[in-house]
Amino acid sequence: MGMKISVSGKQVDVGDAFRVHAEEMLDSVVDKYFGNALDARVVLSHHAHLFRADIAVHVGHNILVQSHSEAEQPYPAFDSAAEHIAKRLRRYKRRLRDHHRRQAQAETALEARQYVLAPDERDEDAAEAAAGKSEGPVVVAELATTIDTLTVGEAVMRLDLADLPAMMFKNRAHGGLNMVYRRPDGSIGWVDPRGAEARA
Repeated sequence: MGMKISVSGKQVDVGDAFRVHAEEMLDSVVDKYFGNALDARVVLSHHAHLFRADIAVHVGHNILVQSHSEAEQPYPAFDSAAEHIAKRLRRYKRRLRDHHRRQAQAETALEARQYVLAPDERDEDAAEAAAGKSEGPVVVAELATTIDTLTVGEAVMRLDLADLPAMMFKNRAHGGLNMVYRRPDGSIGWVDPRGAEARA
């Protein structure tokens, strides 16, 4: 059975021809580099004079590959986003398969809470903040999330595949919490609080 693919539109009508094109192309791209993907979601939206295609593919438990692209027409927007998915899967093809095998024997991931905070748009007085009268940011959403046990390389791979700005993980080498993040220059940073302890 192939992966389940959902194609929908946001403020735009997605016709049958586009839906068939998206399903066939995505199925072909993903199957070429990674068989047994779980599901995929395509959302086509229209902003001003541009169409935007957002693609998200679950290729395994907690492994998400994401991409988006904009163009003046829907088909080129989707095709470009699908090519980004193909490039990422091609880059990590062997590591994804090894990672998938290891995940079957991996220890249970940590459960954590993830919070979405509203931007604080108030013009707060410094004296008020110093006096401890600040109420702090408003929590917009509280979500459950998992923190997987990974090597640094696996964490960087997941960050890149999902096109995320940052990701927390439990370091397989020592069991401590680490974070990888995308720096403004495009390179990847790695935060390892236990690294200093190991050197001491």
